[in-house]
Amino acid sequence: MSSIATTVKRRKPLVKSKSKNTTISTSAVSTVTTSTTTNTLSDPVINFSANDPFDKATLANASSNKRLQRFSLSDILVGIMPRTAKKQANSNNVSSNTSNSNPTTALVLRTTSPTLYNGSIACCRDVNCRLNALNEHFTALVQQKHHHQCIQRASVCSNASSSSSASHTKSSRRSRSSTVTGLSRNETTATPTVPAIAAAALRDGSPDSGVGSDAAMAKVFRAAAETTTSDDSTLSSVGQYLTVHLQLDLCTWILFILAAFTRFYKLSIPHHVVFDEIHYGKYISLYMRNIFFFDQHPPLGKQLIAAVAYTAGGYDGNYTFPHIGAEYNKNMPIFWLRFAPALCGSALAPIVYKLLIAAHLSRWSALLGGILIILDNALLTQSRFILMESMLLLFEACGLYYMLRFQESRFGSSLWLIFGLASASCFSFATSVKYAGFLTYGLTAYLSCRFLWDKLYDATLSNLHIILQTIGRIVLFTIVPIMLYIGVFFVHLQLLYRAGPHDSIMTSAFQASLDGGLASITKGQPLNVAHGSQVTLRHTHGRTCWLHSHTHVYPVRYPDKRGSSHQQQVTCYSFKDVNNWWIIKRPQREDLVVGNELDVIRHGDIIQLVHGITSRGLNSHDVAAPMTPQCQEVSCYVDYEIKMAGELLWRVEILNRETEGNIWHAIKSEVRLIHHTTGAALRYSGRQLPEWGFNQHEVVADRNVEHKDAIWNVEEHRYTKTQDQRERERQLLKAEMIPTKKTKLTFLAKFIELQTKMLWGTKQLDTHMYSSSPLEWPLLDKGIAYWVDTKTGSQIHLLGNIIIWYTGTAALILYILLNIFYVLRRRRLHFDLPENEWHRFRQVGDIFLVAYFIHYLPYFTMDRALFLHNYLPAFLFKILLLCYVLEHIDYLLRLYCYVNCKVKGTLQPQRIWLVRSYRLCILIWLVYVIWVFIKFLPLTYGMQKLSPQEVISLRWKDTWDFIIQVHKSMSNRI
Repeated sequence: MSSIATTVKRRKPLVKSKSKNTTISTSAVSTVTTSTTTNTLSDPVINFSANDPFDKATLANASSNKRLQRFSLSDILVGIMPRTAKKQANSNNVSSNTSNSNPTTALVLRTTSPTLYNGSIACCRDVNCRLNALNEHFTALVQQKHHHQCIQRASVCSNASSSSSASHTKSSRRSRSSTVTGLSRNETTATPTVPAIAAAALRDGSPDSGVGSDAAMAKVFRAAAETTTSDDSTLSSVGQYLTVHLQLDLCTWILFILAAFTRFYKLSIPHHVVFDEIHYGKYISLYMRNIFFFDQHPPLGKQLIAAVAYTAGGYDGNYTFPHIGAEYNKNMPIFWLRFAPALCGSALAPIVYKLLIAAHLSRWSALLGGILIILDNALLTQSRFILMESMLLLFEACGLYYMLRFQESRFGSSLWLIFGLASASCFSFATSVKYAGFLTYGLTAYLSCRFLWDKLYDATLSNLHIILQTIGRIVLFTIVPIMLYIGVFFVHLQLLYRAGPHDSIMTSAFQASLDGGLASITKGQPLNVAHGSQVTLRHTHGRTCWLHSHTHVYPVRYPDKRGSSHQQQVTCYSFKDVNNWWIIKRPQREDLVVGNELDVIRHGDIIQLVHGITSRGLNSHDVAAPMTPQCQEVSCYVDYEIKMAGELLWRVEILNRETEGNIWHAIKSEVRLIHHTTGAALRYSGRQLPEWGFNQHEVVADRNVEHKDAIWNVEEHRYTKTQDQRERERQLLKAEMIPTKKTKLTFLAKFIELQTKMLWGTKQLDTHMYSSSPLEWPLLDKGIAYWVDTKTGSQIHLLGNIIIWYTGTAALILYILLNIFYVLRRRRLHFDLPENEWHRFRQVGDIFLVAYFIHYLPYFTMDRALFLHNYLPAFLFKILLLCYVLEHIDYLLRLYCYVNCKVKGTLQPQRIWLVRSYRLCILIWLVYVIWVFIKFLPLTYGMQKLSPQEVISLRWKDTWDFIIQVHKSMSNRI
């Protein structure tokens, strides 16, 4: 077999140009003719043919670029074509080369950096240069090309024994298609080889070329694909379309099977309501019957569970989920109700594995992350019941996985669009399951800003490119999630069209839009409010209550020694009552009857409000309110025959008259009642009266009229037909408390109202027996009792694998300390890590660390009862960070051993036992994790009978509150 040897002629070094832009000196390149034949085959791993990867197209494409200021053309070409390991040429070879009848011009290159000899590309000493990131791709490309050449040459050798000498020479030249000496001038120019295109791409991908490294790399890989296609020419065109390549990742499927086994194992046990199944189960039952309900969290998770239970289990929604521990009916599809959370919990382990692979961790570290997800008892418990956390975690992990793939995709490509849409969709779905998923948008904003900030330093990208990148991300991660979120609520409101027990928290217009709501009993409620109208005034926004009065009066003096008017009390009452009725009256008219011609009330009219039962007018004066002394007292005027005249006039202001008009309409018109004398607005203060006010809510007159609690609307409405007071009272007492006319609200109006109530109108739980603070979560100081069987002592308790939780917290602290240490050392110009590992340490570690704090720190600002399951999203990212820290420690140990080997000049790394000991410790730690997981399975599955001694043996921390059955009918907390 023949090989090509190259003689390198020493030339004088480069001479700097005096011009502003340094050009490439011609002394760095010389032309010689080479064509030497030997009988020695070069090493396929080390040696390359000097003139084999390049032809004249390479020289044409690799012309000097005047904008290149920091590297030479020879440096680029040497990075793609390493020199041969041994110089075998002698003086005879040189003469033979120069006397070749078919000489070919080749470039003689000079190595300027030790890294260039190894095939890497070092255009400059700038560590941020984009070309340094291409080293790995070009090295792999060169090795792949050389491998194909070796196969071709081996094929020629095998055919040499059965052919003549002339045909052997001809076939050898044809097999070496990339050899310069075997190509004519036209062939060289017309079909450039892959290394030629790589050289041109490397030139174009330089920071000063103006082309861009992404486009240059696309050109290289396109050429490589075309080469592979030409090599497979034996396949017919039809066969190529019919060929299907199926690739399975065994680790992914093994993790999914193991996780599914732990999640689905006896999923229907226990046959009782467990913890928050009492709430989510009721919501799912209401979904089955299309009855409206109100929940403080978005509905996607409940929709998924309801869809599975309805389609697969045939659930009709007749079970009411009365209390925790209640036994399910025999025909209840418990398995299918718990199927969706269990499936999401099973899919979380392989998704974490893929996520760590996408974050450039090793396959073993990624596999460890999936195993830790399976072996955590808290994640297992949360996945086996009708709860939302498993779906929330799955969507968050999928969103981050697709986000990392999106970051690495070429801008504008199909993969870029697909991964971007997938990431935005998953983050939107996470928010649509629980509002805690909205925190993932903070992570999205951080990753996007960091990515764009790095792009600003890339000189190969134009300003327009960066602007388009920014706009594309804004569109993908704002418009798409908003549309999906609104779509989830559209399905929610379309399904729930019937009135139910939660209607009262919504406005009158919302209730009247539901089937059987405000329009369910009587018919023919009039629309226009007029003189003589009998109405109930509802507080429109915020707490549901109605303007109310009764015969009781304010006390003469309050506990703080302030005096009152001793007038009839006016309050806001949260229940339907006959004392909620008021009559609209014109001041100049004495009667209260609605005549044949309606005297409608319009915007700006002055009216009086007469209480329907006591017939006393609504009054306000310059007397301090009982609970809000900075506001005026509101009362029903009682004439004590003293010098305090009634101030009974109120001005009507219709706030939404642009849509409802100037006439006061029942239900839909939002009005503000302004006291005519003082200019104060009738307002719900939010304060609760003491016992003398029957703990009802205070109503005041506030001079600050621009307040949402000063908005009211008419709910019940009918016309007064009699002037007799007793007959009028009798009619009021017999009247139905629900008006009848169904209203039509647009989806957008209902969506905005529902969102407002969910975000700001929900009453939060202040305390709970098993509530905990965020400071108690990292070290698992407190769990939650989910269920207990009073007969057998079996119980389910939310507790994590304490080994994983403690190790994760330690890894979190260690990463922060290492980060500080590395930064300080680099500030002192001590570079402990190579640049690629330092970049990975900051890039990968910071993603998981920032994600952890984004999902953990906001809970310190929440003034409500918090539980351990609120920590699970942050715990997920703590596991991811733990996997990286374990891998980084392994890397540091290996780096120490091999650096020590290089210093001592030995062939084998010294102290390799440190690496092996560390990996043995990891295995021992993993075995301990498995043992703890199995140890606490009785508290996870709730299938095993537990005696008091067994329960106490599982109480590893004094802060854990377990339940011990002392007798069959009583239990105590320890």
